[in-house]
Amino acid sequence: MERADTDERRAAAGDPGAFSRLMTATKGDLYRLVLRYVGDPDEAMDLVQDTYAAAWLAIGRYDSTRPFGAWIRTIALNRCRDWSRRRRVRRMIRGVIGLDAPEAQRVGDPAPGVEDHVDDRQRMARLQAALHSLPDAQRAPLLLAALEGRSHAEIGGILGVSPKAVELRIARARRTLLAQLDAGSPLPATGGREG
Repeated sequence: MERADTDERRAAAGDPGAFSRLMTATKGDLYRLVLRYVGDPDEAMDLVQDTYAAAWLAIGRYDSTRPFGAWIRTIALNRCRDWSRRRRVRRMIRGVIGLDAPEAQRVGDPAPGVEDHVDDRQRMARLQAALHSLPDAQRAPLLLAALEGRSHAEIGGILGVSPKAVELRIARARRTLLAQLDAGSPLPATGGREG
């Protein structure tokens, strides 16, 4: 724990080696969070890299008394929200272009090679689509709880809301997902710890 505290203080002072160690320690969890948020591995990797670049540029504003992981997740979630807004604009433009346009014809959907995986892929696609349809205020706390097992208090600290607000947002997100998915489709456990 002492090394992490030292790395956090050194990174806040602009030490690239300390920042690199913190990046190495957090990149796996951060990638999984961003991947669940955006649903595309390449986009997720780009957003994680963008997050770390933005964090390095803003390192002077980092408060080393706060956990680096919480700070970097906040930046990543903001990047994900920006990505979602840009994506909505692209969808709207595609809607104006129409499905007959050559640009729309180029978008492909690779068929799975093994029939056993078709149902799993379809369930995952439905779940991913349902996750993407959630408002950001519900999606972020659900993903932080489900993927990282964060407590409501930790999520509240990351998002700047009360633990009770986190609890309510997760409950609303789960209700929305249940309404969108078939009754037989299993939902992932949130894994979040109370408190």
